Amino acid sequence: MISLRLACAALLLGIAAPALAQGKQAVVAARQAGTVGERFDGYLGYSPAAPAEARRQVGAVNIRRRSLYTGLATRRNVNVQAVGIAAGCELLAQVKVGEVYMLNDGVWRQRAPGQGVPVPSYCAG
Repeated sequence: MISLRLACAALLLGIAAPALAQGKQAVVAARQAGTVGERFDGYLGYSPAAPAEARRQVGAVNIRRRSLYTGLATRRNVNVQAVGIAAGCELLAQVKVGEVYMLNDGVWRQRAPGQGVPVPSYCAG
């Protein structure tokens, strides 16, 4: 899992982050409003209160992430879900104070001031 997490980190930092952030102002605004956040599985999620444009952009981001995860899964000979979960470990570690996130229990939470980085136990190590 560690080498897969490192590969995901490199993928997200080297390729995905600039490509996924580009032109996604509705997602940025929705993240700040607490209606869009990172999920444990490496994808963005949204609440029913998220604006339609933010939901559309979340869908587009998730399509690109799935494509990146599929490519890495093929190269590493692992399933796409494992890559997504490993990427989720890296993405959850980047959640800022005030942003919402979902762990593998399916509950949305908001990172509070002074709260540590939200990382599931299976991400440790």
